[in-house]
Amino acid sequence: MYLRQVAARLLRRIRIPKQSIYSSYYGIPANMLPNLLSSTRKCSYKYGFGNYGSRANHKRSFLLTIMAGQAAIFHGIYANPVLADASNGSSAETESEGANITGLRKIEDGSVISNVHTSKWRIFTDNGREYFLQGKLDEAEKFFLSALEEAKKGFGDRDPHVASACNNLAELYRVRKLFDKAEPLYLEAVKILEESFGADDIRVGAAFHNLGQFYLVQRKLDESRKSYEIKGRVLGLGHVDYADTLYHLGTVLYLQGKEKDAEAVIQDSIRILEEAGQGESIMCIRRLRYLAQIYLKSNRLAEAENVQRKILHIVELSQGWKSMDTVIAAERLALTLRSAGSLKEAQELLERCLDTRKTILPEDHIQIGANMLHFARVAILKANRLRKIHIAEAFAELDRARDLLYNSTRIARQVLNKLRNQKGSRQKSRAPEETRREGRAALIILLQSLDTLGLLEITKQELQESMEEHPDPPSFGTKSAFFQCISAYKEFESDRLISDSPEVKVEYLSCLKRLSSLISNGEVKEIEVSGKATLQELNDEIKRVEGEISRYRKHKSKAGA
Repeated sequence: MYLRQVAARLLRRIRIPKQSIYSSYYGIPANMLPNLLSSTRKCSYKYGFGNYGSRANHKRSFLLTIMAGQAAIFHGIYANPVLADASNGSSAETESEGANITGLRKIEDGSVISNVHTSKWRIFTDNGREYFLQGKLDEAEKFFLSALEEAKKGFGDRDPHVASACNNLAELYRVRKLFDKAEPLYLEAVKILEESFGADDIRVGAAFHNLGQFYLVQRKLDESRKSYEIKGRVLGLGHVDYADTLYHLGTVLYLQGKEKDAEAVIQDSIRILEEAGQGESIMCIRRLRYLAQIYLKSNRLAEAENVQRKILHIVELSQGWKSMDTVIAAERLALTLRSAGSLKEAQELLERCLDTRKTILPEDHIQIGANMLHFARVAILKANRLRKIHIAEAFAELDRARDLLYNSTRIARQVLNKLRNQKGSRQKSRAPEETRREGRAALIILLQSLDTLGLLEITKQELQESMEEHPDPPSFGTKSAFFQCISAYKEFESDRLISDSPEVKVEYLSCLKRLSSLISNGEVKEIEVSGKATLQELNDEIKRVEGEISRYRKHKSKAGA
């Protein structure tokens, strides 16, 4: 009944100026229309291709991108759904082409008369989009199927509006992982747009972008790369939005193992943005971070350091040190410096990060605990470096590290206990995903802090042994931190939302192996975890956890995640 009433109202309004359709029905301000509806190949950057970072609405699970101007398909954030709207086109297009659009009749003042099918198509598209954004995919599918049917009846089988409807339905099937249903719809959208506008039209390039994303999700890397290359050819090498295509192409090449090619393409993407005056944009910073990650994974620490210094310089100038973006950039640089052996500068940066976090975050925030853990690890490395030249300073660094680790352990436990106490009401108070992330982060920090505390005790004992002629065997105190690490995992193991994670299990496995190694080389034959456990039982636990991690990785590999 509701749909019939809306359709009836639309049909009664038989003479509707085009700008009022866009500004009132779709909520687009009239002053956006000249750029948004341009039929030329030059597309407004703000409302057209790209600009993933600065316009993303992080409060939504899906990104809605309005499609306008003869069913031009605009794309959104990588791997996120991109829904499309369609319209009758810009005023410039309608003057020359509007009379030829099936089902629409041009009249003297440039407005159009909609037939019943085009009206239904518009309604079904909007309703499908709303249900899609609400996560009600069954309802959304019914409306998108109806929209596709009405688009064909109202505009003709080979009209760009049909391409729009195909794209929307394909996106829904992609989200539902019904890839066999999605692929022919993507290909049909591409084919219709090529027939309507030619192979070199920017809207065809955008459709190939959607197709490239679809293949990338499935790790069909060759097909994805070809789609991105076609879009790049359509846009042209000098186009600002080509930077976005290059970035996606670079990620595909990297996944294919073509590291040098990926690096060159991503560098070009960054260069284009910088030459266009967008070198300080969030988008450019994200691509610099990805480039730094490529360098880090290949152990090219000097190149990673240079990129991270550049990122820190950009965010520090634009946001100052009272910004979490600056703190995170500084911390990432500090961790790279730690790996490269530049311990003094790494420690200075981490100390500054910690001071800033304490001023802008609650005192028991898990990020403060993580910062303390990083700081302590650098202090232990400094102690090892000082052990042969300044033994007193080495002990001072270890004492400093111990204090930091006690505090990081305390903060992590507070977070975990708080989440456990809120377990009964967590569904009402916060999203399960948010709880899962915070809980796993806290458990990882707790396990890493206790593991590092055990290493600290080993380092301290080695320093003491170097001062004595007859060193003692490993003490129970040395192992106690590893006992606590295992006990901590067991304590929270029952909460699978937190503990059932490969990252958590890897940290737990690390503690198990360290303790097994220490006991194997020492005099203690039994350990206390939960009741008495023999060394054999400890090794059996190691094999069990290794098996769980292995099965997870195999499953992930098969799923293409």
